[in-house]
Amino acid sequence: MTTEVTHRIVETNGIRMHLAEAGSGPLVVLCHGFPESWYSWRHQLPALAEAGFHAVAPDMRGYGQTERPEAIDQYTLLHLVGDMVSLLDALGADQAVIAGHDWGAPVAWHAALLRPDRFRAVIGLSVPYRPRGILYSAAGDATPRESSVTAVGAVGMVPRKGGFLSGLEDPTNLPSWLSKADVAFYTDEFARTGFTGGLNWYRNIDRNWELLAPFAGARVMVPALYIAGDRDLVVAFPGMDKLIPNLANFVPQLRGTIMLPGCGHWTQQERAGEVNAAMIDFLRQL
Repeated sequence: MTTEVTHRIVETNGIRMHLAEAGSGPLVVLCHGFPESWYSWRHQLPALAEAGFHAVAPDMRGYGQTERPEAIDQYTLLHLVGDMVSLLDALGADQAVIAGHDWGAPVAWHAALLRPDRFRAVIGLSVPYRPRGILYSAAGDATPRESSVTAVGAVGMVPRKGGFLSGLEDPTNLPSWLSKADVAFYTDEFARTGFTGGLNWYRNIDRNWELLAPFAGARVMVPALYIAGDRDLVVAFPGMDKLIPNLANFVPQLRGTIMLPGCGHWTQQERAGEVNAAMIDFLRQL
C-alpha cells in the first residue's frame, strides 16, 4: 500500500478544487482552517493511509490551488459544506468521515449536522461544535501575555490600531514542530494567492448566523471526537469553559474529548503523533 501523497484538481460545487490525498479504503476528508492549506494535514495523510484509509485534504474554497470566487457571499458555511458534499460525489464516495481544524471544524461539524447520510462521523480539532455560533483565534507556542488577540478580551478581535500581527511575538527560533521548509511553503502559497479568500470566511459570520436559523438547537447526531490543546486560545474564549465539558449535550454520540497538555492552536501539527493515534483509534471503532 502506498502512503505517498498525490495531487489532483476536481470539480466541486461549481469550483475547481485542489486535493492532496494518500491511501485507499474508507474515505476521511480533512478540512484546514485559517490561514492554512492542505499542508496543515501533511502528517495525517501518510499516517491515515498506512492505517488503511483514503485520506483527502483539499485546499478549501479561497485557498491555495483551489478557486477563489470574487463575491464575498460565495463563502458561507452552506457553500463550504456544499463543497464537501460535492467532493464526495467527485470522488465517487457515498460516505466519509470528516475532520476539521480551526475554521475547518465548523465546516466539519455542520457537514455532519446537515448531511449525516453522507458524513458518518466527525472529528473536530480546536473548535468544538457550537450551536449557531463561531469564533476564531490564533497561536500556540507564544507566551500567553503577548497576543494581539488576547489583548482585546480573548475573542479573536484585531485592534483598530495596528494589525493582526502587531501584538504577536516574533520568535527567535522556530518551535520543534515547524521547520523553515514548512514556513516557506505557507509563505509561498499566500504570497501567490493573498488572504482575501480566507478572510471572506470571516466576512460571512453574520450571514451564516442568519442562514442557520432553521437549525437553531439542532444536535450533531453522528459519532464524534473532539481534540484540542489546553493552551489553545479557542479554549479560552468566553463560554468555552462551560461548552466543552457539556459538549455531549449537543453531540450525543461524542466518543471522547481529548485535551493535549501544553499544546496550542495548531493541534495536528504541534502533536502529530498523538492526534494521528487518536484519530485512527476513533476511526477503527466506528
